[in-house]
Amino acid sequence: MSNTVSIHGVVPVIPTPFHPDESIDVDSLRNVVDWVAGKELAAMCSPAYGSEFYKLSEAERDQVVTIAVEASSGRVPVIAQANHASARLASELAKRYDDLGADVISFALPRQFGASTPDLLNYCETIANATQRPILVQDFNPGGTSIGADFVVELSNRADNFQFVKLEDPMMTDKLVDIRDRVEGRVSIFEGWGGLYMLEGIAAGIQGVMPGVAIADLLDVVFSAAHSGDHSKAHDLFGTLLPFINFTLQDFEFFLQIEKRTLLRRGLIESATVRSLTNSPSPSVMAHVDYLIDQIERIIESSGLNT
Repeated sequence: MSNTVSIHGVVPVIPTPFHPDESIDVDSLRNVVDWVAGKELAAMCSPAYGSEFYKLSEAERDQVVTIAVEASSGRVPVIAQANHASARLASELAKRYDDLGADVISFALPRQFGASTPDLLNYCETIANATQRPILVQDFNPGGTSIGADFVVELSNRADNFQFVKLEDPMMTDKLVDIRDRVEGRVSIFEGWGGLYMLEGIAAGIQGVMPGVAIADLLDVVFSAAHSGDHSKAHDLFGTLLPFINFTLQDFEFFLQIEKRTLLRRGLIESATVRSLTNSPSPSVMAHVDYLIDQIERIIESSGLNT
């Protein structure tokens, strides 16, 4: 496989910071990318769901990929997500991001409408053929289960640059083990959904977790501890993070609101603006959000991590 990239650990999805007028805050975006690279996390991904890609124009998507590549300066791999319901247009995005210098091309399977397995495989193969870069396939399917081992094996046979898969459904330990055993290391498995299932995923052989940025450094400590065999440390720290993770995952736009408010408190962005249409928490809900962020700051301090 050409252009093979090795990624093992925490891969945060980079948010798109906005000024209060909803224009992109380039300086804050560069600051977040620099922070992730400076923490030596495994990689970074943008413009994905956590980047509000679905609210960005194509020119803005190109802009955030360009900034990520430039600000990272090769310190960690940049995964550029080329999402579109059309395989042809997703392929065009993939080619552009390849030209912009992304290390890995990612895309999410379109789940707006039902599609057969052969159609989904053809969709993936079309985009994989558009680039020589390694590809990452994300399957977030709220209406049902995500792709399984048969799909991963078949796509691996069709596309030798299919190197990563990101899955986000609960109770998937058996699926992870099946994929791990059948692809024999050809495809690395990442877990998403805020890192909620990372401990069981690590035990089942995942190579990485793809949360937001807000607590990525703390999740990196959990990931490293679990992989080094210090399961008590991993379990105890992860347990302190669960109230925050669970609360943020009640609604995706709600997640974006809390993610950005946490990054604002940590001094990484200048405004917590989320582009409209969004789900804005009420003052009483936001009071609890601030309480949870207080606890995150306390955990960061006790863990010896710099903000």
